[in-house]
Amino acid sequence: MNRNVYVRSVKFFFTGLLAAFLLASCGSVFLTGRKQLMLVSDQEVLALSLQQYRSFMDSAEVVVNSADAEMINRIGRSIAESVENFMTFNGRAHELENIDWEFSLVKDNSVNAFAMPGGKVVVFTGMLPVAESEAHLAVVIAHEIAHVIAKHSTERISQQIALQFGGEIAGGLLASSSETKRSIATAVFGLGAQLGVMMPYARKQEYEADELGLLFMAMGGYHPQEATAFWTKMSAAGGTAIPEFLSTHPTDAKRIAKIQQKMPDALYYYKGPGIINRTTAPIVKDTKVL
Repeated sequence: MNRNVYVRSVKFFFTGLLAAFLLASCGSVFLTGRKQLMLVSDQEVLALSLQQYRSFMDSAEVVVNSADAEMINRIGRSIAESVENFMTFNGRAHELENIDWEFSLVKDNSVNAFAMPGGKVVVFTGMLPVAESEAHLAVVIAHEIAHVIAKHSTERISQQIALQFGGEIAGGLLASSSETKRSIATAVFGLGAQLGVMMPYARKQEYEADELGLLFMAMGGYHPQEATAFWTKMSAAGGTAIPEFLSTHPTDAKRIAKIQQKMPDALYYYKGPGIINRTTAPIVKDTKVL
């Protein structure tokens, strides 16, 4: 066989093998249905992230026994419980098996918040005067809950593995690369080098967290229109005043327009006074990724 033909045949074979491997490693995001690459398990990601999370919490000044800390926990629990009820009603309870929610307030002047796999959500005290109201804090917390439910951290780690190793991942690399995965996870979470600042999500993931967060806050009893007011205020910040939250969560007119576009779906799930509990309702059929 001609050498060039042989090389092309080998490349074709491994390309096909990689494509088949990646196809078998795909998952889909709850509600939006977007396909995502999943090369690591929930258990692996949880193990890789919890150590960094605990290290961060041990060194952070966690606010306890205060009205603000209680409010953060109350908002988070309300939204998370509603989302869990909704997922269970729609046959997705198995996706919650590795989630143990924690909602913490940390003393830090940064206007920031972040979430880690397993349901670990942290809000910095610098966010409180900016968010101003409980409803606006619900926008932030629901957005972070959405990142957890959509498994965006798992997807980011998987994407980094695919970028670094390409075709090698189909050859058994992942079976014995715990150190490799640990180093990639450290870079993704970023808590070791700069506390509370994670690798920025892709814009598609951010839009998706906006969409899901909008639905989730509505399920939790917070009016979804508050999201428009919050993101409009955040986007109005300019120059050196831009909050750190926006450095990894970009806001623009297009984002706000997309939120408004999904508002009818969110209002369907809103359970305000006199409205039935939509957490025991079917999924809106035309819900798609922003």
